[in-house]
Amino acid sequence: MENLTIGFLGLGAGLILLLLRVQIGVALGLVSFVGIGVLLNARAAWGMLTAVPFNFVGDWNLTAIPMFLLMGFVASETGISAGLFRAMRILLAWLPGGLAVASVGACAMLSAASGSSVATSSAFARIATPEMLRYKYDPGLATGVIAASGTLGSLIPPSILMVLYGYLAEVSIAKLFMAGFLPGLLSATMFIGMIVIRCSFNPRLAPAVSETFTRRDFLDAAREIWALPAIIVGVLVGIFIGLFSPTEAGAIGAALAIALGAARGALSWQSLYRSGLATLTSTAGIFMVVIGTTLLGKFMTLSGVPSFIAESLLSLGSTELIVIAMVAVLYLILGCFLDSIGILLLTMPIILPVAREAGIEPIYFGIILVKLLEIGLVTPPVGLNVYIVKGALGERVSLVSIFRGVSWFIAVDLITLALLISFPIISLYLPSLMG
Repeated sequence: MENLTIGFLGLGAGLILLLLRVQIGVALGLVSFVGIGVLLNARAAWGMLTAVPFNFVGDWNLTAIPMFLLMGFVASETGISAGLFRAMRILLAWLPGGLAVASVGACAMLSAASGSSVATSSAFARIATPEMLRYKYDPGLATGVIAASGTLGSLIPPSILMVLYGYLAEVSIAKLFMAGFLPGLLSATMFIGMIVIRCSFNPRLAPAVSETFTRRDFLDAAREIWALPAIIVGVLVGIFIGLFSPTEAGAIGAALAIALGAARGALSWQSLYRSGLATLTSTAGIFMVVIGTTLLGKFMTLSGVPSFIAESLLSLGSTELIVIAMVAVLYLILGCFLDSIGILLLTMPIILPVAREAGIEPIYFGIILVKLLEIGLVTPPVGLNVYIVKGALGERVSLVSIFRGVSWFIAVDLITLALLISFPIISLYLPSLMG
């Protein structure tokens, strides 16, 4: 049997295991182990199975992942997320759809701190959505804004997806972080613009909240909100000027989040324990997926599948736009069925050679991929963030209403994606200023 045939059979077997709901890291690792054994021998397969996890877990650059996760979990456990929504509500309540706009701002900041869209969506589905429903907001808007805004942390640095992409594509994680900043702000601004325009034309979507706030309220809101953005901006500025690396930035951010929680009097041994346990669990899950997909990449390389697919796709057209269009279609389809980390790691061994052959700038390409993964988090039938919001609210809002509400945000995201593709300078301006 030819190597190429074995490679495609392995891909098929992996997809079947994923459809059977086998954990993605286990499924891909098992397929890769058997495939390498068939292509080479059992000793070689066992050697890779023992070497890859050790080399991966021992990579110093990837310690940024648990540190950024810890920063986000500490922020959530110490009540910073609830304080963010209260503060944004006071500052933005005057806008049409003010509570939904406040949710976008609060979600953007918390997801940027944690790098986890799931954690952000889960937190604000319990904090912001009940408040919007209490003021008779349209259920689709009240839930869709949380599901969609939770994805913003994928682009706004620090981002776990960017760390993983940078590791696999061998590009600067610091420059990726800088490249994601303006596209992340653009995405949030587009969401806010859509909400304001819709609610201006149809006030029934978001009835005006009859609240008055004093100067003291605004000062309290500013005091409530300043610390987390200060941590995020401080971390990014430190990376930008070369004061510390992204890995060191993760540790600094986590330490500052713990110090902030302690200063607020909201940090206890129990909350610190819960944050640490959640960090360990999430990191282990991510690392399992990455180890499985790293093994898959070695199996695919040995079988020749990436080269075959790259040549086949490039035969259809080798321009940047054609390659990006093909990758976009692939990601939007996979986003209906798989989680963002799984999609990124599963496809990297195949699409990276295609992008390199087409001469696409790797940092720009990484931002496009992350934006596509953001959209995949809310696309039916398996938009992960939609189900997170549904799980947090129970029977209060139907799944159909959430998907209906999030469809407006998907449309806006597609417009934003078109802008990022049409104007690469949005992604590449800040990295161009770095050394």
